[in-house]
Amino acid sequence: MGGLKTAGAAKDWREEFADFSAPGGPAPGGGDRVYLDCAAQGPFPRAAVRAVHQALELKQSPDRITTEIYFEYPQKTREALARLIGAEPVEIALTTGASDGVNAVARGLAWQPGDEILLPAGEFPANYYPWKNLERRGVRVREAPASDGRFVTADDVVAQLNERTRLVAASYVSYSSSNRLDLACLGAACRARGVRLFVDASQAVGAVAFSVKELQCDFLTAAGYKWLFSPYGTGFFYIRRELIEELEVGDIRWLAVEGAENFNRLPRENWQLVTEARRWDAAEVSNFLNLGAMRASLEFLLEVGVAEIERHCAGLCEHLIERLPRDRCVLRSPRSPAQRGPFVCVAARTAERTAALWQQLREKNIYVSLRQDALRVAPNIYNREWEIDRLLAVLAE
Repeated sequence: MGGLKTAGAAKDWREEFADFSAPGGPAPGGGDRVYLDCAAQGPFPRAAVRAVHQALELKQSPDRITTEIYFEYPQKTREALARLIGAEPVEIALTTGASDGVNAVARGLAWQPGDEILLPAGEFPANYYPWKNLERRGVRVREAPASDGRFVTADDVVAQLNERTRLVAASYVSYSSSNRLDLACLGAACRARGVRLFVDASQAVGAVAFSVKELQCDFLTAAGYKWLFSPYGTGFFYIRRELIEELEVGDIRWLAVEGAENFNRLPRENWQLVTEARRWDAAEVSNFLNLGAMRASLEFLLEVGVAEIERHCAGLCEHLIERLPRDRCVLRSPRSPAQRGPFVCVAARTAERTAALWQQLREKNIYVSLRQDALRVAPNIYNREWEIDRLLAVLAE
C-alpha cells in the first residue's frame, strides 16, 4: 500500500517544520501561535523550502538547466505520487489542482442524454459545478442524501444507483464534516455495475493511508496545497491505466506527444499522444519552483509514512472530542474514528456563536477554518496535545 512506512518513535517530526509558535513564523498574527488548519493550507516542511531555494538558483543560472533536469522534475514527482497512492507512474498526471482532474473526466467521457451522475449530498463545489455544467448536454446530476440525516454513507450512495447511473463522483473525506466514505465498499458496488467511480481525495491524500487499487476507483484527483504540504497551484490526477484510451483529451499539450523529449527533432507529421496519464498534465509542467517543492514534500511524507500521520492526527482528534465542553459545543463529525478523516469539526449551539468563537480563536492566535457554520480543526504531524488544550480552553470560556 502506498505511503505505509512507519516512522521511528524517537523522531520528532515537528523539528522538520518552521516554529509556528515563534514571532515571524509561518502562521500570521504575531507570536505564540497554534496552527490547526492543514485542511485549508498545509505548511512547507524545511525540505520543501530548501528545494525552492535550489530551484531559484537554477533559474538564476539557467545554463545549469539541462534537458535531463527539465524532464526529471515532473518524472520524479510523478513517481513519488504513485508510491503515495499505490499507483503506477504512467497513471499519474500533474495538474494545477483538483479541478483539473474533475474537468478532465467531465469533458472526456462520451456522455449521452439521459446519463446520470450521482454525488453524495454536500460535495465541495469543485466536485459539483463541472458535473452540473453537463446538464446542458442532457446529463442528469443527482445527490444521494444521508439516511441518518447527518452523514452520507457508501450504502446511501449504492442505494441510489440505477440503470442510468454512469458515474459516481465522491469526496473520500467531506471538507465540511470530515465524514469518510467506505470507498472500498462503494468502489466494489460501482465496479460490479459497470459504473465509473471518481474520487476527490483532496482532504485525504497525505493524511489517510490508502491504495487506489483497494478503493477500486477509476479516477482520483487532489489538490497539493493541503495535506501534501505542496505549493498552491499543484495537484494530480490519477486514471486507471486501462481507461487512458477511453477518456478523450480536451487540450493538447506538446509535451504529451510521443517524441517531445527530443528537442532537436520535434515531431510534426503522424504525431500521436503518449499512452500515459501525462496526456492530462498541466501546461508548462516542468515548473521548477512548484515541482521542486512538491517533490521534496512528497519524499518527506513517504519518509514519515502516511500511516504515522494518520495515527497522530487521529490521536489529537480523539483528545479534542473526549474533552469537548458538551454544554457549549456539539460534534459535527462522525464519532467513530473509522468514519472520520484526519480532522474534526465542532460547533457552538448557534451559527452566530460559532462565528464568534472562530473570531476569538484568531484573536488568541489559534488558527482553524470556519466551514458550513462549524470550526474545522485540522492538525498534522507537527501539532501536540497542548495545542489542542489551548483550543479547548477557548471553547470552554
